[in-house]
Amino acid sequence: MATTTRTRTANTALTAAEKAFDLLTCEPAPLVFDARPVPGLPDTTMPLDELRKLLMFERYDSDTTDELWRQLAHHAREWGPAWVVGAIGVALPALTHLAAKISRSYARHTDDVDSEVLAGFLQSLRNADLTPPRLWLRLCWAAWRAGFAVVKTDDGEELPLDLSTGSRSPRMPYGHPDLLLGRAAAAGLITAEAAELISATRFGGALIEHLAAEKGVTASVLRMRRRRAERVVATAVTGGDLSGPIPSSRRCKAVVAA
Repeated sequence: MATTTRTRTANTALTAAEKAFDLLTCEPAPLVFDARPVPGLPDTTMPLDELRKLLMFERYDSDTTDELWRQLAHHAREWGPAWVVGAIGVALPALTHLAAKISRSYARHTDDVDSEVLAGFLQSLRNADLTPPRLWLRLCWAAWRAGFAVVKTDDGEELPLDLSTGSRSPRMPYGHPDLLLGRAAAAGLITAEAAELISATRFGGALIEHLAAEKGVTASVLRMRRRRAERVVATAVTGGDLSGPIPSSRRCKAVVAA
């Protein structure tokens, strides 16, 4: 669960959660997690801030991480508000990193992104099925989707300041990546799912690890599928196959599976 964080000075939902976590884990009576039932973790009890540091600087396999988050989610659901704050606090380094990645080019939406990332994580913490594997990634993916929903339509929210008042011919949209991918899928060169994968991870900011967890495959498998589809599209662009009308005879079954 090692990840990076960003420094924040504004009062957002995530900074408020950090302050609450600090109060929860301070002396003389910090909230303590029993790590003994979790294989792979130290056979002891520890304050939650120590647990968080351990997870930031040590790598654990998916079985250990899954069992840890099953325990934390169970505590948050059954043992009251303090454990909700505690579980969120343990996740905060990752949540802050996700929020920073989403709002990097949308500074004016920082507060909203932080709020939605936290809300998405909390919703999943309370309601996600704890039995299937990759629980931690599923929790993060829920947070990512909620935060990204804030900015995904931002480009169309406002008119540009230098918008002309006269008539003019529209620009040729051929070079737009999403249109190229759409044409490649329509031509049967790649599947619609492969086009969506490239668009989401290359241009939409989605993390391939989270998509892989949602699909039940490894990230390396998804990267291989993306690489194969990208090569097909690159070859088609170089050969001029996507620059003109797509003949109906070419709208066949895609040759690159996703």
